[in-house]
Amino acid sequence: MTNNDVLRRIRYTFDFNDTKMIALFALADCEVTREQISDWLKQEDDPAYQNCGDTQLAIFLNGLINDRRGKKEGEQPKPEKRLSNNIIFRKLKIALDLKAEDILEIMSHSNVPISKHELSAFFRRADHKHYRECKDQILRNFLTGMQQKYRSSHFYKKSPNPE
Repeated sequence: MTNNDVLRRIRYTFDFNDTKMIALFALADCEVTREQISDWLKQEDDPAYQNCGDTQLAIFLNGLINDRRGKKEGEQPKPEKRLSNNIIFRKLKIALDLKAEDILEIMSHSNVPISKHELSAFFRRADHKHYRECKDQILRNFLTGMQQKYRSSHFYKKSPNPE
């Protein structure tokens, strides 16, 4: 998965507009323009498409954490220069304040059963003997499940009461 795919899926899941996207970057002490956001969200075959680098996605995810969980006092975490699926997964887990059971439920939305032990292996340090690399398919299915859980409930809350 590309960083641009992750950015597009998170934006769609939570229905973020450009102003909200810019505000999330600002929460991680980074200024971006509407044009940058627009270029990152374009499809790869669009001539204006720009690649979203690891640092930019890390800044966005740090801003999402700050938005959802509150900004920590003192020095803010430095954005990673190199992102892996494991780091993206961990940052989303932190931002959404998810426990293992919550993640397993989200994964069930995309019909991908994984065990609690498999899940914990994704969040271990890379030098741990039980560490497991998070493949694109797992992250993609997590983002799909997240979309099914959060986007549908988002629209459900907005819809008028039929009674």
